[in-house]
Amino acid sequence: MSEPCQHLTALTSLKTAAQHICPECVALGDTWVHLRVCQECGHVGCCDDSKNKHATKHFHATRHPVVASAERGERWLWCYVDQEMAEY
Repeated sequence: MSEPCQHLTALTSLKTAAQHICPECVALGDTWVHLRVCQECGHVGCCDDSKNKHATKHFHATRHPVVASAERGERWLWCYVDQEMAEY
């Protein structure tokens, strides 16, 4: 059995979306499918099902490893580094 993801287990509090928009998509005049919230800095970006994939682009630019779903009723975290999901 593998060890649990250190990035996920290190979280002590959860960041939530202050606004339910992807600011980068808004600036481009585009839409999004779902939103994700960076658990290190609070950046809100669109998911990989969205045209622009801003949440993943944020990870590649910053190496901030964990995002949470910003969707109502969804309670999960995703670690880009370890490709691991956790519910909370």
